[in-house]
Amino acid sequence: MASRIDQFFLVYLNTMRAVSILLFSLLISTSSAQVLGLLKYDGGGDWYANPTALDNLSTFYNEATGARTVVMAKEVSVNSLLSSGISFLHATGHGRIVFSKEEAEILRQFVHRGGFLHIDDNYGMKDFALEELAKVFNDATIESISIKHPIFQIPFQMPTGLPKIHEHDGLPQEAVGYFLHGELVAILTYETDLSDGWEDAEVHQDSKEKRSLALKMGANLVHWSLVRNSFP
Repeated sequence: MASRIDQFFLVYLNTMRAVSILLFSLLISTSSAQVLGLLKYDGGGDWYANPTALDNLSTFYNEATGARTVVMAKEVSVNSLLSSGISFLHATGHGRIVFSKEEAEILRQFVHRGGFLHIDDNYGMKDFALEELAKVFNDATIESISIKHPIFQIPFQMPTGLPKIHEHDGLPQEAVGYFLHGELVAILTYETDLSDGWEDAEVHQDSKEKRSLALKMGANLVHWSLVRNSFP
């Protein structure tokens, strides 16, 4: 019975991969560059912690897939988000992050319009982010993301799931997903320092293997932000 389930999953995964490639090909042939943006948030956390991360991720993703993504030249506030053209919104830092009621509503509108939110705890941000995201997505299903989800499969297979880039407290890395009507619209990653692995090599002096894993995982997140609205 287990082998039949495994075979079914492999068929499903291969089908989803083919569909994703087709949809993605249509996207890059008919649309302008997709925009990645860095969120400048309130609360006192260092939103500017990884200044080279998004540029490196965009370059890696473009070279790996032939896509056209660009990074917004200036950080974006929640209040200017809906007119920014951003499809992939990234936030990081070490401290407190806060969203007002108005900002929470804007973030909800952002994902309902097709945007995708990724918050990466750079250490010390997790508890604040969990509280604020629960406020933003108060009607969402919040759960750890299955290793079988496409964000761990397409375009790069991540057989062990979210990679561990830096060690802090000896705790396992975690990817918490926020699902609306079954669709992943936001993710919080912690105990990983994922976006540290996107930075210039000399910043953290991570190994080539760790940087490669971090960039591949980041590429999968960007990819999901581009295709999720058309994914079966």
